[in-house]
Amino acid sequence: MADDKDSLPKLKDLAFLKDQLANLQQRVENEVQVGVGQEGSLLASPFLKGFLAGSAASTVPKKALWGLLLLLSVVIYGSHAPLLTLCKDNGEIPFSASSVVVLIELTKLLLSLVCLLIWDWKKLRVSVSWQHAAPFALSALLYAANNNLVVHMQLFMDPSTYQVLSNLKIGSTALLYSVFLHQRLTARKWVALFLLTAAGVLYTYGGLQDLRRSPASDMELHITPVGLLLISLYCMLSGLSAVYTEVILKTQDLPLNLQNLFLYFFGVLLNVAIHLLSAPATGYLEGFSLWVLLVIVSQALNGLIMSVVMKHSNNITRLFVIAASVMVNAFLSVLLFHLHLTAFFFFSVLLIGLAVHLYYGVR
Repeated sequence: MADDKDSLPKLKDLAFLKDQLANLQQRVENEVQVGVGQEGSLLASPFLKGFLAGSAASTVPKKALWGLLLLLSVVIYGSHAPLLTLCKDNGEIPFSASSVVVLIELTKLLLSLVCLLIWDWKKLRVSVSWQHAAPFALSALLYAANNNLVVHMQLFMDPSTYQVLSNLKIGSTALLYSVFLHQRLTARKWVALFLLTAAGVLYTYGGLQDLRRSPASDMELHITPVGLLLISLYCMLSGLSAVYTEVILKTQDLPLNLQNLFLYFFGVLLNVAIHLLSAPATGYLEGFSLWVLLVIVSQALNGLIMSVVMKHSNNITRLFVIAASVMVNAFLSVLLFHLHLTAFFFFSVLLIGLAVHLYYGVR
């Protein structure tokens, strides 16, 4: 009997809450029909905004959104090389690479500005000074130096050697991540990262095969002593630029879109200067096509996704995303260019799966 008496007030409270929600719904519908101004409207009330925000959060789980974001990044990373191949004209890249980089950085800048105005404008009440923006100049400089180093390295090694050895940046990134962010990685996680590196080496060495070419012409590796020095510098710069950017994004209490605005502002300035100094023989937009436009948009979008990953996760997640993209790359290469998968590809996928299990699955 005591329980029945206690439950009666609760039922009354639920009935009262139901009536309140019904009235709330009716008021919202009336305001929408009549066209009440935003300031005096119930639609602008903190209660309704909080209620709707809570409902949206429960309807669309954050984990699902995070998974879709990472999956999109995997697809973009994996499709980058096939898209560049589709851009070629008679086997040659018909456009200026430096102009494409400038347009990618400019697209990132514009997207960051739009996102800032849409979602984070009210958060700009905090005072922002040049001291917040200055650290991103070094970040943009590191990225620009690393991108240009890739071009000059080709003089001291063949492209296949570069593709194979560039996988060593996984180790350098993990090492710098551990040092600068004071993250102690266990032996099991280091083994996982080693397997991830091995998977990348195996795939780039011989994961795909073109049966129309002789096996001898597929892989003729060579590298000079200067090339070894440059590839080592490249791996360190790649890791340093990514980890340094992650440190800035996480230590500053600013909206991510504003931080992106700083980063890509300096990125545009540096890459415009590099483009003007390189004095390309082709015109600025010469050789452009829809494929090139798709490259620009996809790479800009992926840059913003990677900012989210570094802000709310870490560079290790980014490394796993890049590693997983080989499956998309292989699928598109088989579909578009009729290449054939080799045992190296399947072994690489096996190593990636084992690395994911060791790093994230084992407790």
